[in-house]
Amino acid sequence: MTKSLPNSFLPPRFQILSGSALKMIAIITMLIDHTAAVLLKKYPDAVSAFMYIHGSPISLYRLCRDIGRVAFPIFCFLLTEGFLHTRNRFRYGRNLLIFALIAEIPWNFMFADTWRYSKQNVFFTLFLGYLGFCALEYFHDNQLMQVVSALVLLLISMKMNADYGWRGYVFLLIMYWFRTDKSAQAIIGSCWLYYEWKACFAFLSINMYNGERGFIKGKAKYLFYAFYPVHITVLVILRHMIFGPGV
Repeated sequence: MTKSLPNSFLPPRFQILSGSALKMIAIITMLIDHTAAVLLKKYPDAVSAFMYIHGSPISLYRLCRDIGRVAFPIFCFLLTEGFLHTRNRFRYGRNLLIFALIAEIPWNFMFADTWRYSKQNVFFTLFLGYLGFCALEYFHDNQLMQVVSALVLLLISMKMNADYGWRGYVFLLIMYWFRTDKSAQAIIGSCWLYYEWKACFAFLSINMYNGERGFIKGKAKYLFYAFYPVHITVLVILRHMIFGPGV
């Protein structure tokens, strides 16, 4: 019997990535991005252009930050998949909120080198997206309440000012609304990401998804959650050791 693959704009032979493989791509590109934001920006050689493309300077720092743009759309896709397939919606949302709170202090030191910072970490954006998914599903037969719920959460996202902000929250809704049509998801999602167009390359790996969970199973999934606050903490410690306090 032929295995049924998720819908994709890519031919079946290219659908070779499991959910675990997508997670690894997301965390590696995020690590590259944050390493540049925390450490490379301190090195003059890293921020100096080593080549020019159509007159635009390209530096190691800029290249790493651009690579990191693909991480967020993949995380959003994984959140959508996780929401649809989790056995316990409450526990899924609870874990997002717990790690949002855990990551807040490392996040603050990453950008402000202090206990308080005006922006919140990306887990809060993901958590608001999760609440949006819950509302859209709960009010599936009441479009007015779907709109009201989505707008209320949009206002909260604007007030909260978490990483990727209200644009990130709307992008999560796009990923959920078009979950059954990967072509529309990629086109509309890419149009929405016009301000971060490098992030659109994430849809290539997303459409290589084969619907399998992969090697990250059971309790190991918590290591995936924990990677976010842990790697930020390590980068901040390295910055202090190499450059001293201050951002």
